Amino acid sequence: MQVKCVICDTIESIEDNSFEAKRLRNRRIHMYLCDTCYNRVDENTRKRHATGNFRLYEKKKRKDELI
Repeated sequence: MQVKCVICDTIESIEDNSFEAKRLRNRRIHMYLCDTCYNRVDENTRKRHATGNFRLYEKKKRKDELI
C-alpha cells in the first residue's frame, strides 16, 4: 500500500497487512506520518513538555440539570 506523509508529502510503501495499513483503510481520519516527521514532532513535543508551559485542554463538561 502506498501512503503519503501529511507534513512532507513523501510517498512511501507499507505492507498491506500491517496494523497501520488496516487503520488507514478503515478509519479515514487517521493520518500517516513518515518516520522522520514523526520523530521530529515527538522530539519537539517532549521539549515543550519539559518547559512546563504545555497544557492539554479538555472539553468543558456540561451539567445535566435533569439528573
